[in-house]
Amino acid sequence: MGGFRRSLRTLLAVAVGGTLLVAFTGNAATGAADPGEDLRSETGTLPDGAAYLMEVPAGWNGTVLLFSHGLVVVEPGGQGPNPARNAPGWGHTRERLLAEGYALIGSSYVSPGWVVDTAVGDQAATLRLFQERFGPARRALAWGESLGGMVTTKLAETHGALIDGSLSLCGTQAGGVGRWNNQLDLSFTLRTLLTPGSGTRLTGFPDRAAADASAAALGTATREAQRTPSGRARIALAAALTGVAAYNAADQERPGPRDWELAEANQFEAISGTLLASTTQWRQNAESHAGGSMSWNTGVDYAALLARSPYAAQAKALYKAAGLSLGADLDALAGADRVPAKAPAVRFMAETASFSGSLSRPQLNVHNVHDGLVPVQNEQAYRETVRAAGTSALLRQTYVDRAGHCNFTEDEALTAVRTLDSRVATGSWGDTSARGMNRAGQEHGATTDLRYTEHRPAAFPRPYDLTGTGGR
Repeated sequence: MGGFRRSLRTLLAVAVGGTLLVAFTGNAATGAADPGEDLRSETGTLPDGAAYLMEVPAGWNGTVLLFSHGLVVVEPGGQGPNPARNAPGWGHTRERLLAEGYALIGSSYVSPGWVVDTAVGDQAATLRLFQERFGPARRALAWGESLGGMVTTKLAETHGALIDGSLSLCGTQAGGVGRWNNQLDLSFTLRTLLTPGSGTRLTGFPDRAAADASAAALGTATREAQRTPSGRARIALAAALTGVAAYNAADQERPGPRDWELAEANQFEAISGTLLASTTQWRQNAESHAGGSMSWNTGVDYAALLARSPYAAQAKALYKAAGLSLGADLDALAGADRVPAKAPAVRFMAETASFSGSLSRPQLNVHNVHDGLVPVQNEQAYRETVRAAGTSALLRQTYVDRAGHCNFTEDEALTAVRTLDSRVATGSWGDTSARGMNRAGQEHGATTDLRYTEHRPAAFPRPYDLTGTGGR
């Protein structure tokens, strides 16, 4: 069976008890195949209240995989379930890893929401507890998806002595500050061009109700704009400035090179379906951890951002077709009141959820080329961060030619795990090209589609400089 064909609409539909699972991972205690009666398992609670789950097969190969799950967004009305997870939900990934002898462990994190600051400690504590319960591992590998990919990278940079290697799948590799600045650019552009003078709040949400009000206002304006050529051109501009993929969900039609209208329709789907919630309601949760707004656009040149965007030609074409002045709208963005950040909140986000690039152990990254929630440009941001830190030899980045967020097959995930394990065991990366990854999966008897492809992401829309926050 193939991996989940995750569209952004599918992600929004996965709701359990009021809790939205943004990067849904199946409970590792269940599955289509029985891992065997000799499987040793343990569940429990860490000192801070986070739950953990550990599974060790009878023929343990000495490698333990520490899994970090994706974001669990809490909807109004309660926190909902927050179980520990020790494997992703792609097909029979868990069962096959156990069959290959890997031990699987992971925690729930202490709470749902934006908890990178506490999740790293929860995961480190889970690994230490595993070593106490089951003995020292020959190799300890950290891996995770989506926000869990971010947790994994932070764990790799701050707990290098605890793990031997890391695997970030569809991770937010631009880091927390970069991610939230990117989201601010989206809501700022939409507010300025679609509802000028509205005063819709974009940051500094005092509570969830304020975030809900902004989400509703921006959502209504965006849906109304989608009905007119000028509105669609402005949505395309917002997408171009923030790197929203023109093909971003598995159930979308893939646009041709100059199919600007279909590309914009796909971008609208991502923006209205998920990204507006991210930049308002999800932001409010992150701000509650940071103690205020960690995002700013003081000093940002939006014309320069557009010039660097791979979607600039699309925006220009739609503006021309609509008879609308792109220059006038860029001037409107340049002249609009800017949004400053709270300096302590920026420092918190930089310290707890942004990256130094200082790897001490090998890391492998895998990302969908057409990811509508965490743009593939995140990988370019981390590549440059690692290069600046002088640790590029430890990093490899690979890509899968499939639309959707974290939309991998089990064989693609298993190939990535084996590749990292081999790198740690032998000291050599081997062939991590797309051809090499696909061949490795086939040699292990892949039963699902393998779509590793060569790709070089465009620049991440807005890297950050902590001296330009406009903080107060």
